[in-house]
Amino acid sequence: MNRAKVLAKKSLKRQKRKLRIRGKISGTADFPRVSVFKSNKFISAQAIDDVKGHTLAHVDGSALKIASNQEGAKKAAEIFATKLKEAGIEKVKFDKNGYQYHGVIKAFADALRDNGIKL
Repeated sequence: MNRAKVLAKKSLKRQKRKLRIRGKISGTADFPRVSVFKSNKFISAQAIDDVKGHTLAHVDGSALKIASNQEGAKKAAEIFATKLKEAGIEKVKFDKNGYQYHGVIKAFADALRDNGIKL
């Protein structure tokens, strides 16, 4: 198989995992869903109220020049935790967005917990 087909298949599998997870997780204004996205360069996250379809808080690694590695995930989570606390949010549902729970995603979740956000 050539590289383009492999990447397309990999992307399709992640999209299927993402949809399967989203069928089970839904956020509200009091208990929002935190969706994490990572690329090869940056990491970003947002707290979403799925009832109204609004983003309550977000952090964008590309705007803050935060790399998509474990140290960058910890920095992004610290900033995101302060924004969540300012919005009055203490508990969230964690949506790993189809990614495996290790490396950058795990570091982000652990840093949220360390900063007082309950997952």
